[in-house]
Parts: sequence; structure tokens; C-alpha cells
Amino acid sequence: MMHPQITLEQWRSLIAVVEAGGYAQAAEKLYKSQSAVTYAVQKIETLLEVKAFKIQGRKAMLTLTGQMLYRRALALVEEAGDLESAAHALSAGWEAVIGIASEILFPSHILLKCLDRFGQESPRTRVELIESVLGGTSEALQSGEVDLAISPQLPTGVLGELLTRIRLIAVAHADHPLNRQSRELTNRDLRAHRHLVVRDSGVKRDLRAVTVEVDQRWTVSQVETSIRAVCMGYGFAWLPEEHIRDELDRGILRPLSLREGGVREIPLYLIVADPDFAGSGVRRLAEIIKQEVGSWTIP
Repeated sequence: MMHPQITLEQWRSLIAVVEAGGYAQAAEKLYKSQSAVTYAVQKIETLLEVKAFKIQGRKAMLTLTGQMLYRRALALVEEAGDLESAAHALSAGWEAVIGIASEILFPSHILLKCLDRFGQESPRTRVELIESVLGGTSEALQSGEVDLAISPQLPTGVLGELLTRIRLIAVAHADHPLNRQSRELTNRDLRAHRHLVVRDSGVKRDLRAVTVEVDQRWTVSQVETSIRAVCMGYGFAWLPEEHIRDELDRGILRPLSLREGGVREIPLYLIVADPDFAGSGVRRLAEIIKQEVGSWTIP
């Protein structure tokens, strides 16, 4: 590998001459003598055997080669600065990468707001998000794939903090036959219609999660797909109230008049995979999530 002969300081001198408009101005900006700046640029030209500037009047103008050098020098100096900042962040305990698994029932707009807040505080920490369903969240925790999880279940031997409760409402399209009944509905009424459920993303799926025995069932992978299918009149489903608020307000969907079980509450826990050894970034992101959920007002 070829070792660079030109220092970052010399590249900074070239950049300063371009941006300040001349050697004297660059020297003033860098708090250096004009001769030191001139020497740094000349050193670049000598080592690379190119001409970076041509003098027009009192101004130093870039040649075509100089324009290329300037662009690459900007990228090089910026990359060096980023590297230093990242190293300082790591030395302060901020992780380079944080993995988080979030149950898809958790409102995405809150989660994205949390990630944005965290990103402003630690812009160089990468976040890898897994959007999971039921057992998939627990498996991501137990496999060590994530550092933090928002889960409806507490895996055996794992401690978590109750974060919030999500309301699931049994709904169908406003014109669906189930919503044309003038009486309370029972499970027997539901059996004659298609049930739309979201698949457990875990490898070991819990079949008990499907609580209504029906002849017709569509199993999908995303809540959004289930919502779309219900809005198109293809069946009924228990859907998170927060996700379908607009469809309810517009009258596209209507809650089913079930005798019992029309509303379910699912607890969501905030779990730190390894509390004893969690880094500053994981602890801070967990704190932000708790703050945002605490200030979340359900309309």
C-alpha cells in the first residue's frame, strides 16, 4: 500500500486558499504566515507534479486539476474529522451500532421520533431496526441480535419494564355483513366470515395467538396488509386502534358489536438485553423511548 506523502494540514491549506480566495486571506483564516500556506500548496504541487492554481491578477484561480484536488481534499478532510468524532464517541461509551426489535403494534411514528432524537445526540451511531411480531421479538433478544426490544412478551429469565398498553379493536368494513347485524355478535357469528391475522415472525410460532376458530383465514406478514384487506371488505380483524384511527374517523371501518372480547389490551415491555453491560447509547435510547411514550397523548 502506498503511504501518503501529503499531510492533512497541507490539504487544509489548499482548501483554505480556494475558499478564502487567495494566499493572504487563507493565511489569516488559518492563523499562519502567508509563506507557510504558500509552501504547503507548493509542496502538494511538487509531490504530485501538477499545477493546482494559476494567478489571475491578485487572485489564485484553480486549474482543472486543482478543481479535482479541491473536491477530493474536501472529502478527505471531512472523512478524517468524522473518524475522530466517531472515535471520541466510542471512547465516551457510545456504541457504533445499536440493534432494536420493535413489536409492530407499537406506533411507528413514536418510534421514529425516538430514533430521530437519538440520532441528533449520537449521529454516528447506526441503528438497525427489526420490526417483529410476537415471538420474533423474543427470539431477536435471546439470540443476541438486538440490544433493546419493545415486546408483548417477557422471555423466561428476562426482566422488562411495562412501557404501554395497546388497544386492539375487532373491526370490519362498515358495509361488511357482520356490521349489518342489529344484535350483539358472538364467536359463532364470526366463524362464518374470514379472519385476517398477522403472522408471528418467530421461528417457533405460537398457534395459540389465533384465538378465533374460523373456516376462512388469511394470514399476512404486515399490519398494513391486514388493514388494507379489512378496508376492502375481505374480512374482520383485531387491529391496533392507533393504526386505524383515520379509517374509524372516516367511517370506513366500524368496531364489531361483539358480546365479549371486542377490545383487547396488549402490554408492551421495554427490555434491555443486557442491563449490566448496556452501553451509554442503549441506555440513552431506552430513556428517550420512555420519555416519548410518557408524553404520548392518545387522541
